[in-house]
Amino acid sequence: MPLALVLAGPVQARDYGQQGTVFPLIERDLLQQIHARLLAMEQSGETARLNEELKRRTVARVERPEPVAGLVRAQAARQWSFDPTITLETDIRGAKGELIHARGTRVNPLDSVELRADLLFFDGDDPDQLAWALRQSPGAKLILVRGAPLQLMKARQRRFYFDQGGKLSTHFAIRAVPARVRQQGRLLEVSEIVLPQAKGARP
Repeated sequence: MPLALVLAGPVQARDYGQQGTVFPLIERDLLQQIHARLLAMEQSGETARLNEELKRRTVARVERPEPVAGLVRAQAARQWSFDPTITLETDIRGAKGELIHARGTRVNPLDSVELRADLLFFDGDDPDQLAWALRQSPGAKLILVRGAPLQLMKARQRRFYFDQGGKLSTHFAIRAVPARVRQQGRLLEVSEIVLPQAKGARP
Protein backbone atom coordinates (compact mmCIF):
# COMPACT_ATOMS: atom_id res chain seq x y z
CA MET A 1 0.00 0.00 0.00
CA PRO A 2 1.45 3.39 -0.88
CA LEU A 3 2.84 5.41 2.00
CA ALA A 4 0.54 8.35 1.19
CA LEU A 5 -2.54 6.21 1.69
CA VAL A 6 -1.18 4.83 4.97
CA LEU A 7 -0.51 8.28 6.38
CA ALA A 8 -3.81 9.72 5.22
CA GLY A 9 -6.37 9.48 7.96
CA PRO A 10 -10.12 9.94 7.76
CA VAL A 11 -11.14 13.36 6.36
CA GLN A 12 -13.56 15.32 8.47
CA ALA A 13 -15.33 18.54 7.51
CA ARG A 14 -15.28 21.33 10.05
CA ASP A 15 -17.57 24.34 10.44
CA TYR A 16 -15.43 27.41 11.09
CA GLY A 17 -18.47 29.60 11.60
CA GLN A 18 -19.08 33.04 10.07
CA GLN A 19 -15.79 34.83 9.55
CA GLY A 20 -17.12 38.28 8.50
CA THR A 21 -20.18 40.36 7.85
CA VAL A 22 -22.30 38.98 5.01
CA PHE A 23 -24.61 41.30 3.07
CA PRO A 24 -27.49 40.10 0.91
CA LEU A 25 -27.10 40.76 -2.86
CA ILE A 26 -29.70 43.31 -3.89
CA GLU A 27 -29.77 44.27 -7.61
CA ARG A 28 -32.67 46.24 -9.06
CA ASP A 29 -33.85 45.24 -12.49
CA LEU A 30 -32.37 47.58 -15.14
CA LEU A 31 -35.75 48.18 -16.77
CA GLN A 32 -37.18 49.17 -13.40
CA GLN A 33 -34.38 51.69 -12.95
CA ILE A 34 -35.01 53.14 -16.40
CA HIS A 35 -38.75 53.32 -15.76
CA ALA A 36 -38.21 55.03 -12.42
CA ARG A 37 -35.83 57.55 -14.01
CA LEU A 38 -38.25 58.35 -16.82
CA LEU A 39 -41.11 58.71 -14.36
CA ALA A 40 -39.05 61.12 -12.25
CA MET A 41 -38.10 63.14 -15.33
CA GLU A 42 -41.72 63.38 -16.42
CA GLN A 43 -42.92 64.44 -12.97
CA SER A 44 -40.21 67.10 -12.70
CA GLY A 45 -40.98 68.51 -16.14
CA GLU A 46 -37.54 67.58 -17.49
CA THR A 47 -39.06 65.39 -20.24
CA ALA A 48 -41.18 68.26 -21.53
CA ARG A 49 -38.18 70.58 -21.45
CA LEU A 50 -36.01 68.11 -23.38
CA ASN A 51 -38.76 67.55 -25.96
CA GLU A 52 -39.13 71.30 -26.44
CA GLU A 53 -35.37 71.71 -26.84
CA LEU A 54 -35.26 68.91 -29.42
CA LYS A 55 -38.14 70.51 -31.30
CA ARG A 56 -36.42 73.91 -31.25
CA ARG A 57 -33.13 72.48 -32.52
CA THR A 58 -34.89 70.49 -35.26
CA VAL A 59 -36.76 73.56 -36.50
CA ALA A 60 -33.56 75.63 -36.41
CA ARG A 61 -31.69 72.96 -38.41
CA VAL A 62 -34.44 72.88 -41.04
CA GLU A 63 -34.58 76.67 -41.32
CA ARG A 64 -30.78 77.02 -41.42
CA PRO A 65 -28.94 73.76 -42.17
CA GLU A 66 -25.30 73.22 -41.28
CA PRO A 67 -23.11 75.11 -43.80
CA VAL A 68 -21.00 73.05 -46.18
CA ALA A 69 -17.52 72.96 -44.67
CA GLY A 70 -14.42 74.01 -46.58
CA LEU A 71 -16.01 76.15 -49.29
CA VAL A 72 -14.79 79.73 -49.79
CA ARG A 73 -15.72 82.60 -52.06
CA ALA A 74 -14.01 82.15 -55.44
CA GLN A 75 -10.89 84.27 -55.84
CA ALA A 76 -9.73 82.68 -59.11
CA ALA A 77 -11.82 81.37 -61.99
CA ARG A 78 -11.68 77.61 -62.49
CA GLN A 79 -13.36 75.43 -65.12
CA TRP A 80 -13.19 71.69 -65.81
CA SER A 81 -15.15 68.84 -67.38
CA PHE A 82 -16.85 66.20 -65.29
CA ASP A 83 -17.62 62.78 -66.75
CA PRO A 84 -20.73 61.33 -65.03
CA THR A 85 -20.13 57.85 -66.47
CA ILE A 86 -20.44 55.08 -63.88
CA THR A 87 -19.61 51.37 -63.89
CA LEU A 88 -22.57 49.24 -62.81
CA GLU A 89 -21.91 47.03 -59.79
CA THR A 90 -25.05 44.91 -60.35
CA ASP A 91 -27.26 43.93 -63.27
CA ILE A 92 -30.03 46.38 -64.15
CA ARG A 93 -33.26 44.63 -65.05
CA GLY A 94 -36.67 45.81 -66.18
CA ALA A 95 -40.07 45.22 -64.58
CA LYS A 96 -40.34 41.78 -66.21
CA GLY A 97 -36.82 40.75 -65.30
CA GLU A 98 -35.31 41.46 -68.68
CA LEU A 99 -31.66 42.49 -68.65
CA ILE A 100 -31.18 46.15 -69.50
CA HIS A 101 -27.52 46.61 -68.51
CA ALA A 102 -25.18 43.88 -67.31
CA ARG A 103 -22.93 44.26 -64.28
CA GLY A 104 -19.66 45.95 -65.27
CA THR A 105 -21.25 48.02 -68.06
CA ARG A 106 -20.17 51.66 -68.22
CA VAL A 107 -23.21 53.93 -68.39
CA ASN A 108 -23.43 57.68 -68.93
CA PRO A 109 -26.74 58.96 -67.50
CA LEU A 110 -26.63 61.90 -69.93
CA ASP A 111 -27.22 59.45 -72.80
CA SER A 112 -30.78 58.93 -71.58
CA VAL A 113 -31.57 61.91 -69.33
CA GLU A 114 -30.25 65.37 -70.04
CA LEU A 115 -29.51 67.99 -67.40
CA ARG A 116 -32.29 70.40 -68.34
CA ALA A 117 -31.25 73.20 -65.98
CA ASP A 118 -27.97 74.62 -64.71
CA LEU A 119 -27.03 73.82 -61.12
CA LEU A 120 -25.93 76.95 -59.24
CA PHE A 121 -24.01 76.54 -55.98
CA PHE A 122 -23.68 79.66 -53.83
CA ASP A 123 -23.59 81.18 -50.35
CA GLY A 124 -27.04 82.54 -49.57
CA ASP A 125 -25.64 84.78 -46.84
CA ASP A 126 -23.46 86.60 -49.39
CA PRO A 127 -25.58 89.34 -51.09
CA ASP A 128 -23.31 89.32 -54.16
CA GLN A 129 -23.66 85.59 -54.68
CA LEU A 130 -27.41 85.67 -54.07
CA ALA A 131 -27.86 88.48 -56.61
CA TRP A 132 -25.69 86.58 -59.12
CA ALA A 133 -27.76 83.41 -58.72
CA LEU A 134 -31.04 85.25 -59.14
CA ARG A 135 -29.78 86.89 -62.36
CA GLN A 136 -29.18 83.54 -64.03
CA SER A 137 -31.70 81.57 -66.04
CA PRO A 138 -35.09 81.40 -64.28
CA GLY A 139 -35.03 77.62 -64.65
CA ALA A 140 -31.68 77.16 -62.91
CA LYS A 141 -31.58 75.08 -59.75
CA LEU A 142 -30.54 77.32 -56.84
CA ILE A 143 -28.43 75.24 -54.44
CA LEU A 144 -27.29 76.84 -51.19
CA VAL A 145 -24.10 75.85 -49.42
CA ARG A 146 -24.90 78.29 -46.62
CA GLY A 147 -28.02 80.23 -45.70
CA ALA A 148 -31.70 79.90 -44.85
CA PRO A 149 -33.58 78.21 -47.73
CA LEU A 150 -37.10 78.56 -46.30
CA GLN A 151 -36.62 82.25 -45.57
CA LEU A 152 -35.26 82.87 -49.06
CA MET A 153 -38.10 80.93 -50.71
CA LYS A 154 -40.64 83.06 -48.88
CA ALA A 155 -38.87 86.31 -49.68
CA ARG A 156 -37.93 85.56 -53.32
CA GLN A 157 -40.79 83.30 -54.38
CA ARG A 158 -38.27 80.87 -55.87
CA ARG A 159 -37.41 77.32 -54.94
CA PHE A 160 -34.09 76.97 -53.11
CA TYR A 161 -32.29 73.72 -52.39
CA PHE A 162 -29.50 72.98 -49.91
CA ASP A 163 -26.42 70.85 -50.48
CA GLN A 164 -26.87 68.77 -47.32
CA GLY A 165 -23.52 67.52 -46.05
CA GLY A 166 -21.79 68.92 -49.14
CA LYS A 167 -22.52 65.73 -51.09
CA LEU A 168 -23.04 67.44 -54.46
CA SER A 169 -20.23 69.97 -54.19
CA THR A 170 -17.87 67.18 -53.11
CA HIS A 171 -19.07 64.97 -55.98
CA PHE A 172 -18.26 67.71 -58.50
CA ALA A 173 -14.99 68.66 -56.71
CA ILE A 174 -16.21 72.23 -56.12
CA ARG A 175 -13.92 74.12 -53.72
CA ALA A 176 -15.21 77.69 -54.13
CA VAL A 177 -18.50 79.42 -54.84
CA PRO A 178 -20.38 80.64 -56.69
CA ALA A 179 -20.14 77.70 -59.05
CA ARG A 180 -22.15 76.47 -62.01
CA VAL A 181 -22.69 72.97 -63.38
CA ARG A 182 -24.13 72.69 -66.91
CA GLN A 183 -24.29 70.02 -69.57
CA GLN A 184 -21.92 70.06 -72.54
CA GLY A 185 -22.73 67.04 -74.68
CA ARG A 186 -21.93 63.85 -72.78
CA LEU A 187 -19.97 65.77 -70.14
CA LEU A 188 -20.76 68.30 -67.44
CA GLU A 189 -18.93 71.62 -67.36
CA VAL A 190 -18.15 72.85 -63.85
CA SER A 191 -17.14 76.48 -63.33
CA GLU A 192 -16.11 78.42 -60.24
CA ILE A 193 -16.89 82.06 -60.92
CA VAL A 194 -15.21 85.18 -59.56
CA LEU A 195 -17.64 87.99 -58.76
CA PRO A 196 -16.71 91.68 -58.61
CA GLN A 197 -15.92 92.71 -55.06
CA ALA A 198 -18.63 94.96 -53.62
CA LYS A 199 -17.49 98.45 -52.64
CA GLY A 200 -16.52 98.66 -48.99
CA ALA A 201 -16.40 94.88 -48.66
CA ARG A 202 -13.35 93.11 -47.30
CA PRO A 203 -11.21 91.35 -49.90
